[in-house]
This record gives sequence, C-alpha cells and structure tokens, in this order.
Amino acid sequence: MLAAGCAVGLGNVWRFPYIVGRNGGGAFVAVYIACLIVLGLPLLTAELAIGRRARLGIAGALKSLAPPETSRAWHRIGLAVFAGNFILMIYYTDITGWLFRYAGIYFSGGGSGLAGHASSAFASFTAQKGMSAAYMALAAGLAGLACAAGVAKGVERIAKFMMATLLATLVALAAKALTLPAAREAVEFFLKPDWSVLAANPCRILFEATGQAFFTLSTGIGCMAILGSYTSRSHSLVKESLLIIAIDTAVAILAGLVVFPVCFSYGVDPQEGPGLVFAAMPEIFAQMPGGGAWGAFFFLFLSFAAFTTVMAVFECLVGGATDETRIPRPACAALVACAVAVFSLPCVFSGKVLEWEDFAVSQIWLPAGALAEAVFVTSRAGWGWKGFRAEASEGAGPSMPGWVRWHIAVAVPALIVSAVAFGLWNRWR
Repeated sequence: MLAAGCAVGLGNVWRFPYIVGRNGGGAFVAVYIACLIVLGLPLLTAELAIGRRARLGIAGALKSLAPPETSRAWHRIGLAVFAGNFILMIYYTDITGWLFRYAGIYFSGGGSGLAGHASSAFASFTAQKGMSAAYMALAAGLAGLACAAGVAKGVERIAKFMMATLLATLVALAAKALTLPAAREAVEFFLKPDWSVLAANPCRILFEATGQAFFTLSTGIGCMAILGSYTSRSHSLVKESLLIIAIDTAVAILAGLVVFPVCFSYGVDPQEGPGLVFAAMPEIFAQMPGGGAWGAFFFLFLSFAAFTTVMAVFECLVGGATDETRIPRPACAALVACAVAVFSLPCVFSGKVLEWEDFAVSQIWLPAGALAEAVFVTSRAGWGWKGFRAEASEGAGPSMPGWVRWHIAVAVPALIVSAVAFGLWNRWR
C-alpha cells in the first residue's frame, strides 16, 4: 500500500485525464496500459529488487551490489539519483498544501463561495505567500512526523488507512459521476478506442503514453528501492510490481470516470490540466446538487493522493539519509522536514521555479535514474542479470523470465532515450 501510495498521486487525477483528453480518449488509454507493462513493470521490479537485496537506500544499494572495481562509481550515481527525491519534494509539498487548503474550505462549508470566481480565488490564495508557505510547511511537517514514528507504526499504518479511504472515496465519486446526464458519452470517449486517432498521431500518442506510464510509477529516483528494502521475501517482486501497477491503474481509471462525466455534463474542457482541479472543478461543484459535499470528498481524496506520495518520498529521504549518515531516525526526519520546508520557499514565491523543478524531475532525474538502473541490473559492471533475476523471482508468484534480460538491456533504454529526446525537443522547439 505504501509503494502504491508513492505511485498514486496528482498525475493520476489531473494529469492522466488531461493527457487522455488531449490524445483522443480510449486509444490512448489502451497504448498507456501497454506501456505500463512493457516499460513500467521491468523498471519497477528492478528498483524494488535493488532495495530488497541490499536492504539499503538507492546509493548504498548500488555500492554494495556492484563489483568492487565499479562500486565507487555506482555509489556516486546512486547519490545523484537519490537527489531527485529532494527536488521532487521542494515543489510537491507546495501543491499538497494547496489541496489541504481547498479541502479545508469545502469541509468548513465555504466551497459555495468559490462559485463564479474560482480562478481568481485560486490566484488570490497563491498570491498570499505567507499562507501558501504555512500550508506547505504543514505538509512537510506531517510527513516528517509520520517518518519519525517509524515504518510499521508511522508511514505504513497511515498509508494503509489513507489508501483504503482514497479508494473508497474515489469509488463513491465515480458512482455519482456516472449518474450525470452526459456520463455515457464521456465513458465511450474515455474507454472505447478510436483507432483512427492513433493512426493520425501514432508518435505523439506513443511518446505521451510512455511518459505517463513511466512517471506515474515514481521509478528512477530510488524511492521504490527504499520501500523494497522493507519488503519480505515471501512474495516475488514481479507479483508485488503487478499489484502496485494494478492499484495505480485502477485509481487513474476511476479518476477518469469522475472527471470525464463531470466535464462532459457541465461543458468543461478536460484538457485544462492543473486549472481543472483548482479553477474548473469548484465551478462544477457549485452547479451540482449537493456539490459542497462532493467537493469536500473530491479535495479530501486528492489531498490523500498527494500526501501518500509525499510521505513515501519522505520515507525514501529519511531512510536513505540514515543509511548514509547513521543519524537516528527521529532527528533525521526532523532535518529532512526542515530542509524541504526551507528549500520549498522559492517555489512558493515563484511559479517559474515550480515549473523548472517539475521539468528537472520529470524530464531529467526520473528517466536518467531509470536508465542507470536498467544498466545496473543487466550489466556485468553492475549487479548483473543473474543476481537480479534470482532476487526478483524469489517468493510466491510469477518469476522473471530469462528473455526479459534483452528487453531491459535494449528496448527499455531505447524507449527512455526516445522519450527524453522527444520531451526536450517538444519543450525547446
């Protein structure tokens, strides 16, 4: 549940519907699910296996599993990969704070006051830098407290509760959305493939589906490695990876079953991205019968989705830092929370900083880290295929087939390099 919570986040709720809408609906969803299996499954399994075998964070794990002659180089690579978690948190906590604020507004009965000026209300809130910083610090502080309590008593227990509540809330929201006037039309657009759309834009759809599949699983910055280090050997990691992907995909599909019927029924463009959450959705809730209650549950669900990711990545930071420094867990959790809060301030005060930090993580750290891990588990200069396959296959459940070695060694790096090249070209063209 904790690993699934790390994968489930804002991308499942607003990014997934936005990209589906931009790429024609059901055909994109089919390609996306294929990419999860082809690209996401081997990379997720690799990162979990690295952590479970070494029982360390990503930097220490790469160092301990590599041959002596290359261990120092892999340790440096691991530290660079690990740094991506910190970059992610110094803008993700800011967005999580916004969601806390909106959940509070709706639960206090103030959601109806957003009707007619939701966009300006959101702009006004983000312009109040002190309040934004306070909510950001709240998100960082709560995550630090959860990590200080330990894995079993803190982050794992909270993640189980939040993920169960998140799924129940999302099912209730989807059930409500499917009763709206344009629900049938929306579901057909979302889940019925129109292959002519794919034929018209095959490269764009393939690259965007690859990117969404890759980034939604949070592989490539070592977060799954630290969670893998806590995993028992009673189940194969292929099985664990399939379960994580299944939960992550279920949340994305349910989110689409909420967003698309609501947007189609109330005439809102689902391609609005972040504005869909903070500007368009409050206007929609204002028009719905009982919209205040549904808005409260929607923002509660979104807050839980964001916070489970924050908590899981904090655990990676705390666990990895304790491996490297041997600082006691409570003190390390406090230091991480303070550091994240302080270094998040530039993001609070400038939207351009948030944009660049998101770009750095999504287009540089995640792909580069995943590429390094693919090389590490298939190359003799790293851990090597034999050790990785044995670790991934240990326990009840499906084992790692031998032919997958060439897939991870050749096809996966080619897909990653292509996705990065397309992303960079698309940004600076």
